[in-house]
Amino acid sequence: MKTFPLGGIHPEENKLSTAATIEEFPLPKQVTIFLNQHLGAPATPVVEKGEKVKIGQLIAKAEAFVCANIHSPVSGSVNKIDSVKDMFGIYKNAIIIDVEGDEWVDTVDLTPTIVKDIKLSKTEIIDKIKEMGVVGLGGATFPTHIKYMIPEGKKAEYLIINAVECEPYLTSDHRVMLEHTEEIMIGVSILRKALGVEKAYIGIENNKPECIAAMTNMATQYAGIVVEPLKVKYPQGAEKQLIKAITGRNVPSGKLPIDVGCVVNNVGTALAVYDAVQKNKPLIENIMTVTGKALAQQHNYKIRIGISYNDIIEHIGGLPDDTAKIISGGPMMGKAIVNLEAPTTKGASSMLVITEKEAIRAEEKECIRCGKCMEACPMGLEPYLFSALINNGNIQDAIGEKLMDCIECGCCMFTCPANKPLLDEIRFAKNKFRQTMMQQQKK
Repeated sequence: MKTFPLGGIHPEENKLSTAATIEEFPLPKQVTIFLNQHLGAPATPVVEKGEKVKIGQLIAKAEAFVCANIHSPVSGSVNKIDSVKDMFGIYKNAIIIDVEGDEWVDTVDLTPTIVKDIKLSKTEIIDKIKEMGVVGLGGATFPTHIKYMIPEGKKAEYLIINAVECEPYLTSDHRVMLEHTEEIMIGVSILRKALGVEKAYIGIENNKPECIAAMTNMATQYAGIVVEPLKVKYPQGAEKQLIKAITGRNVPSGKLPIDVGCVVNNVGTALAVYDAVQKNKPLIENIMTVTGKALAQQHNYKIRIGISYNDIIEHIGGLPDDTAKIISGGPMMGKAIVNLEAPTTKGASSMLVITEKEAIRAEEKECIRCGKCMEACPMGLEPYLFSALINNGNIQDAIGEKLMDCIECGCCMFTCPANKPLLDEIRFAKNKFRQTMMQQQKK
């Protein structure tokens, strides 16, 4: 069974919501749409206070190279354009819209008919993906069209679709594969055409036999698509580890997948590409897992962007009394939400409810240099060394030891017998380094 060779762990899967079919989340009274909910520069508003908008209408335009268009997820009136706190309490500019009805722009195909024939050319596909504001739905929210604008001197050989979903608790990709199998295949075919490669490979972990069966069966109807079952090992879904497992190629330090002939997209992105190209539908919603051991029910929602976490909590009947924290994403790489009034964004994949018992961290002890963090690291790094350097204020030395190669998977922290907050320290240092670099660039 294919996998990556270095490190990796086997955390408890806790796929509690696997059987929860996708539900349509109800519209709230108001939505808040951040102008920067993708990797890169914020989009520029093209609407004003008091203006009426429809679902699917462009409300913020991408004017920088790394940026993405933003469309209204609701119909109603623009209440204001203001600075609003995100889930981490950081102020960002946003468009606030009061919801009035549910009226779509007339250019979107809302029929349930599956459109198989791909009529657009390679260039037209890339332009349409850009126009519809599609971004990567695997976590990074990188504008998708840019990946298909292959730089001069580079050549794409592999299109890899990440359907691994190795993060514990998350099941949105699982449900999408079962409920939108054919649309995904068409989306993958569109991306294959845009990239100009003969084959696309869909990597799925072996703990999803239903998905492997459904996708393999559907792939027989679509030329050039190969479903690759993968060994269950976290973080199998990390980009570099997935590339290694499927192609055997290593992405060198400081390089990108295209440097080894690969382009990687999430399976949810493939569905969004189908909607954009075949249905002329902008990326205004995504599939989001709402889960936790203490919840009475588990959910996978189709949810419009801009709906607040408090709206979700209210809809599920409130939080359990012993709730300690809410995490955006999974327990390994996700981050705690400090502001539940914040809206969801294009990249929101999960809302995980953690109880007080689950949230308790064991007492931190002295590092004994046992090397378990090194054995677990899928990037072949030395987390214990990073910790020592960071705690002594030697962040620059940690950078020299390839700190920036860390993919923040949390394997080191998971295995550490001294219970050291290795991932927290690494994230702190990386952010500190980025801030320093930004300040130097401004001078």
